[in-house]
Amino acid sequence: MSSIRVALFGLGPIGIGVGKVALSRPNLEVVGAVDIAPQLVGRDLGRCLGSDRDLGIEVTADAHAMLTEARPEVVLHCTQSSVEKVAPQIRVIIQHGARVVSTCEELAFPWHGERPVVKELDGLAREKGVAVLGTGINPGYAMDTVPLMLSAAAQRVDHVSVWRVQDAGLRRLPLMLKVGVGITVEEFEIRRATIGHIGLPESLRLVADGLGWTLDGTERTLEPVIADAPAKFGDISVEPGRVLGVHENIRGFISDVERIVLDLRMYAGAPDPHDATEIKGVPDLRVRIDGLHGDVCTAAVAVNCVTAVLRARPGLVTMRDLPLVSAYTKDLER
Repeated sequence: MSSIRVALFGLGPIGIGVGKVALSRPNLEVVGAVDIAPQLVGRDLGRCLGSDRDLGIEVTADAHAMLTEARPEVVLHCTQSSVEKVAPQIRVIIQHGARVVSTCEELAFPWHGERPVVKELDGLAREKGVAVLGTGINPGYAMDTVPLMLSAAAQRVDHVSVWRVQDAGLRRLPLMLKVGVGITVEEFEIRRATIGHIGLPESLRLVADGLGWTLDGTERTLEPVIADAPAKFGDISVEPGRVLGVHENIRGFISDVERIVLDLRMYAGAPDPHDATEIKGVPDLRVRIDGLHGDVCTAAVAVNCVTAVLRARPGLVTMRDLPLVSAYTKDLER
């Protein structure tokens, strides 16, 4: 029995959260860290994670050198949301024979659409005998894994509805900026193509795939949530008439019949944050979860997937391909 050697790739807010969880786990040994930020390169990882002691691990911008020297079994990858943008990073990790747990949203279900880089990464991972997983709290858990787990108690599933309400004012600054907190409605319209949550289509496809459904149509809407009173969230002040965040909705159809709807409300000051899933079928099922904080729980899900990804088949995998994920903290039996 032995601990699992893990490395951190990306030390933004999520990467730091992931690193802190990984360090707290007795079954994991953090052996390396990569980030390109000048203020982090050359510093001890312990200090970067907010500790008052050194860990003896120097943060480097050279992924190849870290992977060669540290020889991690699993890399916890937390950088960007686009498969195309993270592909060079994932490629070098695979080439060094390490598994990957990534918070890249588009990796949560990378198979829809014709993207050559997806086939390339999958082929390389199979060749090297390692698994590459995209996960997090959303996508990866709240709006896809949870409804699939709930469906295990259904004899027949006719329709799936998932609602997620998040108070963006309690989240990290980059997320508040991503959903437009404090901007004007006019700016929202200009930025519409790049604003909002990334990963909703991936969750939709993951649910459909897990139920054996082939969707032949989708509809997606994105609307701003507007402030009706002045408010302040961290360093951001929001005047009446400005944007608090987003209300997004995506629906999946089979033969013009709606089968899945995912509804996300992520805005500053959102009341009663919660996650709810409802299945219509035999029998009807409904579950509500409170407390799924996006940043805190993304770090937990990523770290909790380490032991599962070691047992996963080689290639690009999703949460439904893994053995049951839990907060497993014992040493791994080799």
